[in-house]
Amino acid sequence: QVQVVESGGGSVQAGGSLRVSCVVSGYTVMRKCLAWFRQGPGKEHEDVANIYTVGGGGGGSTYYADSVKGRFTIAQDNAENTVYLQMHSLKPEDAAMYYCAADSFVWGGSCTSRRRISDFRYRGQGTQVTVSS
Repeated sequence: QVQVVESGGGSVQAGGSLRVSCVVSGYTVMRKCLAWFRQGPGKEHEDVANIYTVGGGGGGSTYYADSVKGRFTIAQDNAENTVYLQMHSLKPEDAAMYYCAADSFVWGGSCTSRRRISDFRYRGQGTQVTVSS
């Protein structure tokens, strides 16, 4: 059974940094797309970043939404089946529930084209990020 579990959310002042983590377990597919989405109060899910991963190393192609480019970094740790989202220069508008999502990479497709959370079969319960001004 595939499990996706996020952690690391919290409260931070504007301009601060935070790192959220996501562990994907029970998913033995070699090539995966892993992504972060967020949902603010009363808003739709918004894509944040995604990464193409290959078991044992490799992969690494990334995508970032314009709103976070240059401030957020998505990275993988294949040994621990973990994907991180390092967030710097946080703004009040970054406050949201952050969700991690996972699915298989499909040959002929790309991870970067998956911009909707519905494009992923597996996702976690989310971790809350609060940014105070």
